[in-house]
Amino acid sequence: MNPRNFFTELKRRNVIRMAGLYLVGAWLIIQVASTMLPAFNLPSWALRDLIITLAIAFMPALIFSWIFELTPQGLKRDDEVSPGQSIAPQTGRRMDRMIIVVLVLALGYFAVDKFVLTPRRQFASGLSPNESRHDVQTRSVAVLPFDNLSGDKENEYFSDGISEELLTVLQKIPGLHVAARTSAFSFKDKKASAQEIGQKLEVANLVDGSVRKSGDTVRIAARLSRAATGEQLWSESYTRDLKDVFAVQSEIAQTIVAQLNAKLDGSAVAQQVQQAVRGGTSNPEAYEQFLQGRYFLNRFSIADFDKARAFLERACQLDPKFPLAWAALSQVWSLQTGWSDKLTRAQFSAGLAQARDAADRALELAPDLPEALTAKFSIQFLYDFDWKGGAETIKRAQALAPSDPVILISAAEVAVIFRDYRGAVDLARQAVALDPVNAQVRVYLANALLQARRPADSRAEYERVAELNPSTPWAFAGQGVTYLFEGKNAEALAAAERETTEFARLVVSAVALWNLDRKEESDATLATLIKDDADIGAFQIAEVYSGRGDKDQAFAWLDRARRQQDAGLAYFPNDPLLDPLRSDPRWAAFQRTMGLAEDQLK
Repeated sequence: MNPRNFFTELKRRNVIRMAGLYLVGAWLIIQVASTMLPAFNLPSWALRDLIITLAIAFMPALIFSWIFELTPQGLKRDDEVSPGQSIAPQTGRRMDRMIIVVLVLALGYFAVDKFVLTPRRQFASGLSPNESRHDVQTRSVAVLPFDNLSGDKENEYFSDGISEELLTVLQKIPGLHVAARTSAFSFKDKKASAQEIGQKLEVANLVDGSVRKSGDTVRIAARLSRAATGEQLWSESYTRDLKDVFAVQSEIAQTIVAQLNAKLDGSAVAQQVQQAVRGGTSNPEAYEQFLQGRYFLNRFSIADFDKARAFLERACQLDPKFPLAWAALSQVWSLQTGWSDKLTRAQFSAGLAQARDAADRALELAPDLPEALTAKFSIQFLYDFDWKGGAETIKRAQALAPSDPVILISAAEVAVIFRDYRGAVDLARQAVALDPVNAQVRVYLANALLQARRPADSRAEYERVAELNPSTPWAFAGQGVTYLFEGKNAEALAAAERETTEFARLVVSAVALWNLDRKEESDATLATLIKDDADIGAFQIAEVYSGRGDKDQAFAWLDRARRQQDAGLAYFPNDPLLDPLRSDPRWAAFQRTMGLAEDQLK
């Protein structure tokens, strides 16, 4: 066929118009779907499959337009329609109008996305409408652990503490993207290049330095540099009395903020830093006790919690008006209460009361201290089941420290309770972006994805947890839960067998074994779980009974979890392991008892 005739025939049969209409329509569908699909908690592959389907259907649509013509009598093959009967020109004009309508819709969507939806997304992620991702990237920074030059290994707590205090101040500055402590401190004693650290932490700038402590005299050297090139932007050394350390930290923070945010003048920077530096002490001995307490708290073990508590209690005795110390003491009591499997119910109640008193004391001294608000939130949310009160508390904390991953994870937990599963995933992703090499933070993201009923995405995050640290609780058992959700019991059991945390391994194994008709082994596994963890794991025991189809026992253990103030109940609303219970009338009744009915959360 002559190419010119072929092109004329394409126009006559409206194939070119069909191509234009299809492409514009497909683009509009994809744009709308990219916004709407996540709102319904559909998995990430749904959009990908939609795009592939539309691409595959493009050629068949053109072939269909070539072969068939729309007539008053319906569709007919083109070669069956005589020129006198053809209404192709009229059809072409209709298609022109349809293309215009779809283009108008596309332009309308583009305008709404640019001027309404995008600013909302930027607000949710901490961006202002007038700043780009590049702007934020240039204001990203990691505070690396300062070198201890004191010649005494026991003074390491002090150099670590100075670094962490500076990091904490910077986290409270609006507009700064600050890598979290766990990720930044993962490079301690490692000979990694600035470029490597910057790439792994996804930051453009690095702060490092050294601390030399001799008696009551402290010498601090600090430096700000570009991660990509190693170029030094600023450096300074300070020799001060120990009691003036907080002033040095403020001075360093002001310089860093000014360097990273050229849009602010000196007075604005000073005001931001002054607001961020709160809750300290002028008592040098209390400050040292606080740093030692937090040093052991960050080591995160039951034995270290005891050491941390002793130092923090001493700090509070030395300076009863030291809000940061009271907040840290509350955190220690909460962790000891929640994590220890050796406590009696009386000890649990006493520990919770101590945590509550310390948090209240911190808030009395500094009502807007993020650390104090976070401590209060832990008690409200995990033990008091005060969902609305906890939500208000963490909202205040998030406004004061927008780059704190602990606060973001807490906000994600709130979103789960209020059935905002997409919001929970978004908040958890923000926390991971700030703390990318922290395996425990990724566990929260993986759980948020599972709560959103995205098992494949959840499993991928659990796999990354295992890569970062295979001994992280639920690294493999979490993968097992995703397999249980998909009905893949053999895979769930295999994943659970690799779990290093006995408690998590027993939960998944007991359900998988039951579903594989290995009833005796499941019974033995459940019996071990009950014997070892009945007082601290009632919620997980309820999950096992639910997975085994024993609804009576599942509801009995859920009620026991409520009476024992089991923190696991924060995952109750959309827990996949509890799906078999949802159709039972007792589900709605228990939900209302927990204050989790939709009308109760409004």
